[in-house]
Amino acid sequence: MSDQPAPNVQRLQQLKSLGAQRPPSGPEPETALWSPPPLVQLEDTGLNLLNVADLVLKVLYFGGYMAGHAISDIVKLPFTGIVEHVMEFLKREKFVEVRGSGGFGEASFQYLISTKGAEKAREALERSQYAGPAPVVLEQYIYAMREQNRKRLVVHEEELKMVTKDLVISDEMLGRIGPAINSGRSIFLYGPPGNGKTTISEKIGRMILGDDMWIPYALDIDGQIVRVFDNVNHELSSGAAQIKLGTGQVSDPRWVRIQRPMIMVGGELTLAGLDLVYDDINKYYEAPFQVKSNGGMFLIDDFGRQQVRPRDLLNRWIVPLEKGVDFLTLATGRKIEMPFYVLIVFSTNLDPRDLVDEAFLRRIRHKIEVGDPTYEQFRNIFQRVCEAKRIKYDEQALAYLLKEWYINHDRSLRAVHPRDLLTQLVDIATYLNKPPTLTKDLLDRAAASYFVDI
Repeated sequence: MSDQPAPNVQRLQQLKSLGAQRPPSGPEPETALWSPPPLVQLEDTGLNLLNVADLVLKVLYFGGYMAGHAISDIVKLPFTGIVEHVMEFLKREKFVEVRGSGGFGEASFQYLISTKGAEKAREALERSQYAGPAPVVLEQYIYAMREQNRKRLVVHEEELKMVTKDLVISDEMLGRIGPAINSGRSIFLYGPPGNGKTTISEKIGRMILGDDMWIPYALDIDGQIVRVFDNVNHELSSGAAQIKLGTGQVSDPRWVRIQRPMIMVGGELTLAGLDLVYDDINKYYEAPFQVKSNGGMFLIDDFGRQQVRPRDLLNRWIVPLEKGVDFLTLATGRKIEMPFYVLIVFSTNLDPRDLVDEAFLRRIRHKIEVGDPTYEQFRNIFQRVCEAKRIKYDEQALAYLLKEWYINHDRSLRAVHPRDLLTQLVDIATYLNKPPTLTKDLLDRAAASYFVDI
């Protein structure tokens, strides 16, 4: 028997988790304009035999002893027509051995990596530790993004009112938000904190999500691996992972169907995080936020509080916003042109004049101020929160709150205050073992524990 490395069970489980993500079962949504074509032969993948063989060897190196269908499931390539030929090549080169069968057909053959194969795998691991789904070549990715983003979203007044019916927003504000969404390019939201800029951004995100889309698990760029899909920033579609085509074949398994992404970053954003991030240990790249946002929305929250200067951050977006393409840099220094189908939303609590000059702001199509609510809007919000928390609304109690804690203190109204104050009130009432009611005592306690005079 040939010597082989001991199976790394934990690592194998990680690989299966990476390569075998399955969305929950559910009704099949309507097919998008583009869907991954089936893979019949290796040439359809755009990859070469040696690269796929190295990927399979790394999977076997960590797995030690695996069935053909298990290997196929991890590398996301059909066994018939592709993985079977790779295994034949590895057998001829004496990199693997066949040790029995767990069922019918070659896909059930149990493969064991040989000593020679283990050495070859270690050589491949020195170049890259990546051992998950086979990557998609850059040309295929560019074509797929273009095809899936041909249709431009158009929002009408009635639709926007329907989506935002649970928010208290003036018609004037909606009249600014709608055209901004239709621009599909960039939006700048500014105003005091606590008035719903992030909430409005999330509503915009839901408007542009639309139909599901397909993204690859990973990209192959000049032999370098770039991971695109991740469970944190992408939400799987409610449909099947693959779709059956009229021929009875299934779509390319290297693509995963997701809801159009809505990714939010804050003060942690850096310029380095907007380029390809190379992992020195695992020796492959992680796609930057704007690539993971392709086809959706990228929200930069707390704009101006990043470690990088606002001007430098805005400069970074000039070319993508104007040309519709982004340029990324490999560790080798080569520049890569990537499609840019992203609605960028900047949200800030700071005065725009303190961040950048007018010339820079002109590059952002739509600037929308999200100001303080009026007394009538505040009252409307307060009533809605009372209803949600099952607290009996009292007009006189609200009048007392406004006079005692706002007018007397010259305090500005904020849209978030009703939610926060009534949450405080419920917490205090629970502690006192009393029902949450709008009494002066509970309102004073809630306001005293919430407001801080600065």
